[in-house]
Parts: sequence; C-alpha cells; structure tokens
Amino acid sequence: MSDPWLEGPVTSTAYGWRLERRDGVTLCFTTHDRDVELEGIMYTASPGMVPTSIVETIGLETGGLDVRGALASDAITEADILAGRWDGARLEIFLFDWQHPDIGRRLLACGEFGSISLKDSEFEVEFLGPATRLKKPVAPFTSPTCRAKFAENDCGLNPGRFRREALATSGVSNTVNCAAAPLPNTEHLLSGELRWLQGPDCGQRHQILGVNGAQLEIYPPLSIPFTETRRIELLEGCDKTVATCASRFSNAINFRGEPYLPGNDLLTRYPGGN
Repeated sequence: MSDPWLEGPVTSTAYGWRLERRDGVTLCFTTHDRDVELEGIMYTASPGMVPTSIVETIGLETGGLDVRGALASDAITEADILAGRWDGARLEIFLFDWQHPDIGRRLLACGEFGSISLKDSEFEVEFLGPATRLKKPVAPFTSPTCRAKFAENDCGLNPGRFRREALATSGVSNTVNCAAAPLPNTEHLLSGELRWLQGPDCGQRHQILGVNGAQLEIYPPLSIPFTETRRIELLEGCDKTVATCASRFSNAINFRGEPYLPGNDLLTRYPGGN
C-alpha cells in the first residue's frame, strides 16, 4: 500500500533514525538539514549520517544494509563505540515528509547493530535484521557444564545475595585496582561481573577474568585509564560445574547441564580398553 505523500511530482522526504542502546539511552536523528519534531520526539539534524541503498523485499531480510556516519562528540562517540555501549543497539530507519511530519512515516528497516568499524573519524555499522534471530538454534545443545547465566531466571538464585559494592581507585587496560580486597574469598569473583556505578563508563559491564587481592583483571579492557576513585558493583561468578552448583550454592536442582551424559569418547571404546 503506497503512501499519498510519496506519489506527488515533488517530495520533501528525509530519513529518520531511532537508536536505542541496551542501557536505555535513545538517540533520534534525521538526514534533513534542520531538526524535526516527529510524534512528540525531536529528531536532530545529522545529514552526514546515511544508509547504503535500501531494498524493500517481501520477507525479513535487510538486503545487506550498512549504516555510515561521522563521529559526533555529543552523539555517537568513538569512546562509546570502543567501550561497547552501542553493541546490540536497536535501530529503526524510516522515511517521512519533513514539511508535514504529522501525516505518518514509512518504516524501511528495523533490527540491531552488528559489527562496528572505525576509520578516519567515521563509523560503519553492519545492520542485523529480524531474520538473524531465526538463524539461532531453536533448542539448546547438551553440555557437561551449566548453560544458565548465573543468578538469572534459569539459575534460580537471587542475584542480590552475590552482589556487593566496592571502590575502584585506579585502572588501566585490563586491570582495575580496588581500595581493598572485595571479598574474603576473592576466588568467588572469578567469571563474575564488574559494573560501573560512577564515571564515564557508568552502566558498562566487564567480565572478571582474574583476581589478585584487591586487583581485578577484566574484559573487555577499559577504553580510558583513570586514577580517581569510582564506585563499582561486583557480582560473584560460577565455574558452571555441577560440583560447585551443589556444594557452594546448594542449587543442583536448577543445574542446566548434562554432566553424566556419555560423550563421543564412548564410541571409541573397545572391550578391555581403559
């Protein structure tokens, strides 16, 4: 069904963009040379941000759409991209009439950010459409270790029991130094999570790969080193084995793995073999 405002001899159309990060921050842009209010939301003029050719098809594919744009200090910054803030962000691209923005819009594509590359103060984003979700396995594979994410729904444990706040005094690259050892038994933080409660990385999460007293090894690395004290939240980790699930957490009933399922090595056994 065609839109009447697209059928005239002269059109006044522009692209609209709505970007929503996983932490809830939402940005709206338009390729028009002036800001436009659409459905009560102000879309900021960003004519340097353009998509590649969009091919409308019947189905869920996006036609290989990429998004390119110039890095802006107050919108999409290099620091935020390197920090992973835009990983998995949701994106809507649509056409609208900038002279009469209240008459409707035509949705062209919706999906998520894929891989992001930086070059010469510009970024390029691979666009993942709805069909990407259908390529994921419908049923989980079997595994000897637990497939549930620690302290979430399938795990069943209350995350509040395993979270605690701490103070980070400095950090560089993959290393964060705390004011004191976060736990009496620091090995419980292995495979856990660090979340920033203050500073430019507020809301960002890192996996804890190693603990040495008050020093944490994290991934991904910090985008910018710091020396001022910041509040952080630490979530304990789990090694995903049934032994730990039973002995440390008393939660074996919710273990999401098959530790006793015979593996491929059973096929290679022979009589008398060890």
